[in-house]
Amino acid sequence: MARIRVLGWLCPVTLLGLKSLECRYSSTHYSIVSFKERNSLTMSTFAIGVDLGGTNLRIAVVDEHGKIIEKITTGTEVSRGRDTVIFDMCTAIQELSTKFRNSAGHLVGIGVGVPGIIEMSTGMLRQSPNLPGWEDYPVREEIEQRLGTRVVLENDANSAALGEKWLGAAANVDDMCMITLGTGVGGGLVLQGRVWHGMTGMAGEFGHITVDPKGPPCGCGSQGCLEQYASATAVKRMAIEAVANGSAPELGRAMNETPEFSSKVVYQMAIQGDEPARNIFHTVGKALGIVLADLVNIFNIPMYVIGGGVSSAWEAFAPAMLEETRKNSFVYRATAPTHNVAGVAGNKIHDDSLPSRRTTIITQALLGSDAGLIGAARLPMIGVSDFLPEQQMKRA
Repeated sequence: MARIRVLGWLCPVTLLGLKSLECRYSSTHYSIVSFKERNSLTMSTFAIGVDLGGTNLRIAVVDEHGKIIEKITTGTEVSRGRDTVIFDMCTAIQELSTKFRNSAGHLVGIGVGVPGIIEMSTGMLRQSPNLPGWEDYPVREEIEQRLGTRVVLENDANSAALGEKWLGAAANVDDMCMITLGTGVGGGLVLQGRVWHGMTGMAGEFGHITVDPKGPPCGCGSQGCLEQYASATAVKRMAIEAVANGSAPELGRAMNETPEFSSKVVYQMAIQGDEPARNIFHTVGKALGIVLADLVNIFNIPMYVIGGGVSSAWEAFAPAMLEETRKNSFVYRATAPTHNVAGVAGNKIHDDSLPSRRTTIITQALLGSDAGLIGAARLPMIGVSDFLPEQQMKRA
């Protein structure tokens, strides 16, 4: 039986074909080194990435170049309990591993992105607004027990940031910051090619930076967080409030005619010129600009990427966002690109793109909903090394 040694302890590897591996893990680094096959690390490899959300569970086989070979999407049946969700996930992982073990090459590992606050040293999910009932749940341990091997657990927004760093908008810079706009607002920080976790793994909660101390109450216990202005939930709430106070008759009509009224409907109306809908996205942009100005002033890194589902409304909120960032950040004013209209969406920008001076780029993500999957799969890949010291391991 093959065995894995992780910081002095052994666990059997019988299900996933990870042969004679030594795993090195710490709160910031994870590496896999093969003894029997260390001379054949040039062979084709693949990883399995998991994006566990409150609504959907997505699992993909990703090759060493970032190509998604196969992807499974299913509903996250949270109501059936966390053990059922973990069981379904592990069953799908085992099936994909068996299916591609020979045709896709060597399985280097499994990465799992989970929404919420994760204690990296223990793999404990401390809190997750999208997964009710999962508080203080040992997610990593539960998955490892079922699979019989080590997995790499990461916050979902950090996984998305890593995906954009590897193959997306930030592929050509070493340092980047990402804000994800979805049901909530998340964030990730990549420095020198690696996710920055902070002391316990809770760094990058940009969605809970205060925009207005007297603003709407937030689920985190504070008030006026970015999440209350720039998430899909916030866009819908602001539309409902506008309809309720009588200032948005067209939105009210759309709300009555559309059973599943959502932020997408508000965006469509904004693009069509509805003024209340446009004002809502102006608010989104202004809130993002306030937070981005703080981040630019604090970090002074070359790229800030906006991703998640709401980022598809880029043209509706980006002008206000960039204007507010410029107004509130003297660092941005000193380093903004010369031609900065609605950002540089859709381009991979190298941090030396303007040789005369280094610039601060604020741009839209490129990988869409696959960023988290690709980033999760990248987690075990960046640790593959031939006994290199930690500081020499491959960057993302």
